[in-house]
Amino acid sequence: MIGHIARTLLFALAFSSAATAPTLAAPETPAARGPLHVPSPDWRDQIIYFLLTDRFADGDPHNNDQGGGEFDPAQRNRYSGGDLAGVRQRLDYIQGLGATAVWITPPVENAWFDPQVNYGGYHGYWARHFKRMDPHVGTLDDYRALSRALHGRAMFLVQDIVLNHTGNFFSYDRLPPADNPGQGRSGNPGSAPGANPTQWPFTLNDPHRSEDAKAAIYHWTPTIADLSNRNQELTWQLSGLDDLNTTNPIVRKALRDAYGFWLREAGVDAFRIDTAFYVEPDLIADFIHNTDAQAPGMNAVARATGRKDLLVFGEGFGIDRPFEDHKARKLDAYMTGPRGETIAPGMINFPLYGAMSDVFARGRAPAELAWRIESMMKLHKRPHLMPTFLDNHDVDRFLAGGSVDGYKQGLLLMMTLPGIPVLYYGSEQGFKEQRAAMFAKGWGAQGRDWFDTNAALYRYTAATVKLRRDNRVFSRGSPRILYAAAAGPGGLAYLMSNGEANALVVVNNADRPILLANVATGLAPGAALLNIFAIDGTAPDVKIDAKGSFSVTVPSRSGFVWKGGGSTAPAAAEPPSRLSIDAIPTTVSGAEVSLSGSATPSAQVRVVLDGDVNAARAVRADARGQWRAPVDIASLVDPDIAHSVVALAPETGGISETRTFRVSPRWALAADVSDAAGDDTGPAGANYTYPTHSSFAPRTMDIRRVRAFTAGGALRLEITMNDLSQIWSPQNGFDHLSLTAFVEIPGARGASWMPLQNAQLPDGIIWRYRLRVHGWSNAMFANTNASKTEEGAAISPAAKISVDAPARKIMLDLPAASLGSRASLDGVRIYLTTWDYDGGYRALEPEAGPFSFGGGAPDQPKWIDAVGPITMRAGQ
Repeated sequence: MIGHIARTLLFALAFSSAATAPTLAAPETPAARGPLHVPSPDWRDQIIYFLLTDRFADGDPHNNDQGGGEFDPAQRNRYSGGDLAGVRQRLDYIQGLGATAVWITPPVENAWFDPQVNYGGYHGYWARHFKRMDPHVGTLDDYRALSRALHGRAMFLVQDIVLNHTGNFFSYDRLPPADNPGQGRSGNPGSAPGANPTQWPFTLNDPHRSEDAKAAIYHWTPTIADLSNRNQELTWQLSGLDDLNTTNPIVRKALRDAYGFWLREAGVDAFRIDTAFYVEPDLIADFIHNTDAQAPGMNAVARATGRKDLLVFGEGFGIDRPFEDHKARKLDAYMTGPRGETIAPGMINFPLYGAMSDVFARGRAPAELAWRIESMMKLHKRPHLMPTFLDNHDVDRFLAGGSVDGYKQGLLLMMTLPGIPVLYYGSEQGFKEQRAAMFAKGWGAQGRDWFDTNAALYRYTAATVKLRRDNRVFSRGSPRILYAAAAGPGGLAYLMSNGEANALVVVNNADRPILLANVATGLAPGAALLNIFAIDGTAPDVKIDAKGSFSVTVPSRSGFVWKGGGSTAPAAAEPPSRLSIDAIPTTVSGAEVSLSGSATPSAQVRVVLDGDVNAARAVRADARGQWRAPVDIASLVDPDIAHSVVALAPETGGISETRTFRVSPRWALAADVSDAAGDDTGPAGANYTYPTHSSFAPRTMDIRRVRAFTAGGALRLEITMNDLSQIWSPQNGFDHLSLTAFVEIPGARGASWMPLQNAQLPDGIIWRYRLRVHGWSNAMFANTNASKTEEGAAISPAAKISVDAPARKIMLDLPAASLGSRASLDGVRIYLTTWDYDGGYRALEPEAGPFSFGGGAPDQPKWIDAVGPITMRAGQ
């Protein structure tokens, strides 16, 4: 009992001394004259600009190098020098985009460099002390000055925080016995600037000391080996970071005290919780709602500083496969408890990010995104408080594998759907590197500053933000899907409504014009919709017909917004029409299907399959008004997709009813190549070795067999691996493996370099198309402007990925449109390589490191296994 009282008193003294320490007043400058504390805004209407502080702007070069060997802007894994003073100096730039809040990475005292992983803590997520500033980013006064500067502009401050872990100060090679938690523990003496946390109770991190073992501030566990194991997810170390025992009341109290400090002392307006899936939902509830007078929850602290609606949102890194909601339901469990109670106001909407990336970067069918939108509205109680994004510091930049056109479409949807839009720094300047610096002397900045307010993407981003802020139907309304192409790239249409206004949003992610026919809206016949936004140019206003529908041809890669005009004219009576299309069997097979119908005698008829007006089949009705048209379906290969067809009468503008059907595909084997076991050692004569980090399993990059199938101009690659890793629960079903496939088209011009892989293709292969996939990305390129250092032009659609984990098989399906819409792939050659990828192909060094390959020089070829050339032969 005496020991318990003593610990309680020590705990209280440790907190009170930190919270009441004298501080200097913030300097009184024009940029820092706003109040420290302001009322909460309506977060539904805000636009957040997210920046990696070290990589954004360097306002004070004197704090760059703290003498721990951590600072080197020439290296991706070291500090570059960005700080809070730099952020404050660039607020005009941020506000010029229309952003109303700035989200910074954790500013707390951090581990600067970890030799065990050869990486620096420039990002801020490796805390040593949760209540002190890291000198690299500035002082508490610098932080207050930023807060005041934002508040003086009617802007708000979002701080990134960590509840799950500290830095990497100890590790285990296996799970120790419960009665001997010190067994197998090893420290990290080379961690700079120190080998341990500096804040009590987190200093109690060595179970060899009985006091530390009994305090149980940490879980004495190794690195997570299986993310599907919920106990490991909650209690083992995430990538070697010391896992806090967040069920321990002392830990919970310490975390509440630490982050309440930033609300009070720095005027923070919102928190983003890092790695939320790795702590219990109950911890989030305690952190926000606890009423302990000594260390209250964040809501109580916020109310005491004048904030009634504190926004706290978590990062739950989970991306669902199309038409699944397992990860979305897990997200919801962190927002809403089993009795309907609120846990956190929001969680970052990773499933929506995944669907938008698939549709706009990889050319997947808009029906996948439509399903996701409908699902999120049904599943989540507060979708308007779930931050949405197109890229961030943990995923590839959109433009690393997607096109500018696709990025513009993604921005338009993000700004017109429920959720709090988050803009990632640098994407408005066309950045492709995940964590490149915006300032000239920082890593990846190419020696120039990137704060160009005349840049095309900056201006476009600002225009989409203005659209949202000028029309609250987008920030407060609800969407209703009206149309979504299912067969491949095409049209998507939805109506946003908030009870006072309606707005119609239409996009086309295909590289060709698409017809949206007979789209029912539920609006009054004759309603007028006025065009208020277009990605490029303008669009005519839309009038709803007598059936409450509209039809429109949407240009390639376009996007439009119409808003209700407030007046409704009587709908004109539609003239009688003989144009029709006969019923079609539910399922068809073969190379073509014969369609028929009726029209005005001798009238021209155009038959449009899946909205593709450019490929419409033109026929003429006979003297009796009957028409018949064979339609090519050889390349339609997905039996789960409903294809649509309509008939058009060009002379009158008439449109028939819509008919649908599905196909029964006929895949034909075109190649079958086996590959030797254990040859994943690099080019001939090399002896490459895998990275040494424990998350890399042996032989997961060893190809064993490749089979290729064709259906018309469509291609399926079935790749059997020696083993598959899923350690980080990757979106695409396999991890620590990047597959790069080069496709040579007979007679087409091509490139011989393997971009970013320091090699040229063998056997005279020249590639026209290139596919790069790994656990979290899927990118397709044409060889336009490709070189040794440039990947080429991003194109879509990319591959449809499916995985049969027990059989160790990865299937990559490429539609004919991805390969030039050829009728046949006979004679096509493919070369396939393996490596690993994380914002770029991983480094190759003479000696393997935790996340770098060994056995070669940095400029040697970056592939560890290869198969090819594989030649397609019809009827193999």
